Amino acid sequence: MNPFEIRYNDVIQYYKTNWRMIEQTHLEKQACQPLPLKHDGFNQNTQIPFDLKADHIRSAMQEFLDFLGFVNTALFSKQIPRLESFLMPANFSSIVGEFMNAAIPKYCPSIVKNNYHNGHPDLLPAGLFEGDAVQHGTVGIEVKGSRHRSGWQGHNAEDCWLMVFVFDSNTSRDALNNIPPRPFRFVGVYGAQLEKEDWNFSGRSETSRRTITASVTKNGFNKMNANWIYRA
Repeated sequence: MNPFEIRYNDVIQYYKTNWRMIEQTHLEKQACQPLPLKHDGFNQNTQIPFDLKADHIRSAMQEFLDFLGFVNTALFSKQIPRLESFLMPANFSSIVGEFMNAAIPKYCPSIVKNNYHNGHPDLLPAGLFEGDAVQHGTVGIEVKGSRHRSGWQGHNAEDCWLMVFVFDSNTSRDALNNIPPRPFRFVGVYGAQLEKEDWNFSGRSETSRRTITASVTKNGFNKMNANWIYRA
């Protein structure tokens, strides 16, 4: 037999035997790069306090996409799962929110990150508080990242201007459920001034150790949806 035919047959047999692994690796590599933002997906008429504009939000979101693509590509080169694929879902959502807290003030000088550890809200008007830090205030913007399109949660039912970055991505549970790799993408950004009545406390059983949380009600969601900032 021609040596070339032998090598060719070996290659074909290799692909037949390892096709699923090869396909999975290809999908994993593709998923390292987040999907780009929809250029016409930003609402230029949205009303955000403290001179924060949709274009500032766009720049911060793009910075996160660049960050995640860089990190995931580096992880893939070392055969390590993507960030969103091995972190617990709540931890990755926190990373999205914290990144926005750090990035937004870089593009909007009228707003700063709250320098108080675990302070509320996350973003403050620049110069309003000494050291740009407050333990608990009512003036500012609370920021959250979430995979959920509604029913967003917080630990306290209170008046605040809430902004939620909704995204879609794999989770740490997907590999066990044979869900194929897919790239991260921002689905939407929503924000509005919420009042205490726009929250509903989630109960728990006597034996549950879950932290008590409050969820945004339908009325609160309608406020935020009416003032949408980005839609993919």
